[in-house]
Amino acid sequence: MQVIKEIWRDEKGIGTVEMILILVVLIGLVLIFKKQLTTIVNNIFKTISTESGKV
Repeated sequence: MQVIKEIWRDEKGIGTVEMILILVVLIGLVLIFKKQLTTIVNNIFKTISTESGKV
């Protein structure tokens, strides 16, 4: 229990906890909007290949 209390009081760990929370939120958003993101990325790649053929 002493180790957990020390980690809780240590302010250096706050940055790590914040980064983990940000990553969890981003992963959650990707999972929620996976279909929409896939459609957008596919459209972008189609546009790039179409436009590169004109050059």
